[in-house]
Amino acid sequence: MATYLEQLETPVPVVDLDRLSHNLDRMAAYATLHGLRLRPHVKTHKSPRIAAEQLRLGAAGLACATLREAEVMAEVCHDLLVAYPPVGAARLERLARLPSHVRLAVAADDVQALDALAVAARLGQRTIDVLVEADLGMHRVGVTAPGKAVAMARHIDRASSLRFAGLQFYPGHVRAHVKDQDAGLAQVGHDLAEYIEALTADGLPPHTVSGGSTPLAWRMHEVPGVNEVRPGTYVYNDRTTAQIGACDWEDCALTVLATVVSVSVKGQAVVDAGTKALGREPLRAEGDGYGALLDHPDVLVTRLSEEHGILDLSRSSWRPRLGDQVRIVPNHVCIVVHLFDEIIGVRGHAVETRWPVTARGRDSNRELDRAPSGPRAV
Repeated sequence: MATYLEQLETPVPVVDLDRLSHNLDRMAAYATLHGLRLRPHVKTHKSPRIAAEQLRLGAAGLACATLREAEVMAEVCHDLLVAYPPVGAARLERLARLPSHVRLAVAADDVQALDALAVAARLGQRTIDVLVEADLGMHRVGVTAPGKAVAMARHIDRASSLRFAGLQFYPGHVRAHVKDQDAGLAQVGHDLAEYIEALTADGLPPHTVSGGSTPLAWRMHEVPGVNEVRPGTYVYNDRTTAQIGACDWEDCALTVLATVVSVSVKGQAVVDAGTKALGREPLRAEGDGYGALLDHPDVLVTRLSEEHGILDLSRSSWRPRLGDQVRIVPNHVCIVVHLFDEIIGVRGHAVETRWPVTARGRDSNRELDRAPSGPRAV
């Protein structure tokens, strides 16, 4: 018997399967066209089901942020990059215990971290590839000068249990609209060239030069030396990627289905999706609010409580009724996915499938839940 959106208890994340398929195909085609290795970041979907489809479409491997993600993705992929500093005994132990069939790489920016990583690799009886993280403007992690990258690469090269694999960078500081990215992209290319030249001159040319971020992913082929891209958000897209022109509004595949629970205050409506369903991240582009309605983009979620979202109706002639369902495009989809246990896949109003967000959380002890179950939100 068919199930329809109107029968779902809200709030719940729903994915338009046709839009999802389009997004996956588009990025795979881009990478193939420009001869780039595609290594999608799983932080957005956290699902082996989506990861398997990315790999089927030609992805060379997967990028992870957490050890939970890496442990889950090892079930479907034999080539993983943990794109997060390998610091801390517990993290290193879990890293070394990943299945032996997995070709494992990490990103690092500190010699002390390398020494601990080398010990963990020896104890785990494996060799770990290391990408030197370079800070090209994000000022979050990464070595800050080409000479430091050379020193890191030399240190890696001397460690028997480590292998220097190349460079990694994340250009998340370039947040301009796609039409206005030229200057930022040119600076990234200039700075990256200095790192590549320094390593090559020292006899350690980087085999892999890996750049991340969905907003710049479509232009990574313009940066000399880059041969791998690590976009994550593109699978679902969100209000931010649409606002900066990295996708069309019609490419936003994931929305939070919510129900109007109050219309008593003039000029607004209240839905049952608050911070525990949408997060509270501001828009990382021009605009305000915490989300917008898919079918009425001029209606924004302007205020949030834990379980309440306030829709501002002042710029729209649309007026919802009590009990109406709405689909909210969140500002940042990665945060939203992490708030739920399961995703609902739909075509039109019909529920076609569902899958667990298996890699959410950080616990390594609970059994991996592979069996689909009823929709539920945390």
